[in-house]
Amino acid sequence: MNDKVSSKVTLPSLEEYFSEDYFHFGDVVNPPEVSDRQAGAIWELLSLKQGSPVLELGCGYGRITNRLAEKGAQVSGLDISPILLKKAEADADKRGVNVEYVLGDMRSLPWRDRFDAVFLWYTTFGYFEDADNENVLREAASSLRNGGRLLIDYSNRLAFLRHKSPIYIVQRNDDLRIDIMSNDVLSDRRNLERIIVRDGCVRRTHLSFRQYGFSEFVRMLRSAGFETVEAYGEEGGAFTSDSPSLVVVAYK
Repeated sequence: MNDKVSSKVTLPSLEEYFSEDYFHFGDVVNPPEVSDRQAGAIWELLSLKQGSPVLELGCGYGRITNRLAEKGAQVSGLDISPILLKKAEADADKRGVNVEYVLGDMRSLPWRDRFDAVFLWYTTFGYFEDADNENVLREAASSLRNGGRLLIDYSNRLAFLRHKSPIYIVQRNDDLRIDIMSNDVLSDRRNLERIIVRDGCVRRTHLSFRQYGFSEFVRMLRSAGFETVEAYGEEGGAFTSDSPSLVVVAYK
């Protein structure tokens, strides 16, 4: 009997996952007051100032990007989803802020030596194979000026492994979003099956991302050209094994 198990990673379509359905439940998952608080935490962690050029990778529908623009930063946002970028642009217009939104892939950035800070928020790092994930870090480093900062907000795998229920349900009126989480112990990836029940239809999407610990981030970031790497907990607090998030700040 052959008990060998393959650890090959199959990546889902990110564009399919980050769709209008993702936006539809956005304010339920992250209410405006939460987004306001998170934008404030990012501002402090990255030591932003009025006019600071800053880039968000995986900016989605602009819930953080546009808030930083309101605070006075000179903000750019990149995302792979044209649907979410249109939502971001509409929200920027509504708020009366000017944000540069770009449709693109974070593994290949169009900027060099431009930004004071780059950030990836709400676990937008780790979607790819290891080589491509590390290339994202190199591209981020190349887009930063000397002395620039990179912030990565990431799910803490130590805390997740202690969760008894890997199923999360979000409801907006009569619509449901059901997330079923699992871990692949061979590839060290977290897999998410998402079921959307909306307007009489049922849709399924999948997402997978690599789970890294702090020591792995230190190795990758130093290899990418960063000199100093710091660890924080959720929204900049102290990091412990119980923290929901690992927030990494690296200095070029």
